[in-house]
Amino acid sequence: VQLQASGGGLVQPGGSLRLSCAASGVTLDHFAIGWFRQASGREREWVSCYNSGDGSTYYADSVKGRFTMSREDAKNTVHLQMNSLEPEDAAVYYCAGESALYGCSESGPSYEYWGQGTQVTVSS
Repeated sequence: VQLQASGGGLVQPGGSLRLSCAASGVTLDHFAIGWFRQASGREREWVSCYNSGDGSTYYADSVKGRFTMSREDAKNTVHLQMNSLEPEDAAVYYCAGESALYGCSESGPSYEYWGQGTQVTVSS
């Protein structure tokens, strides 16, 4: 199983970015995909999770209403649409996966598979 995160970049405050997490070696039908982020000098923070098992999505309070997860079956990919970005959102973003049987978790160690990070910079 491999997860490939992409879509990071530089954006001005108030702007938008869409991150993608492409899965290979597994069908997302049976997977929960979480997004985490880690800013320089800070601990890793859970951002959101999508559970393919029941289609449920969960978001951290800090991003609720601004970030949205979606799934693109044709590409076996989960997206994280990030709108109204703030400087506080700047971080390296990681996607992680675990069996949908376990549901979504805010705990990093619950995830078995991790993609490489993609850098998000929010600056004017």
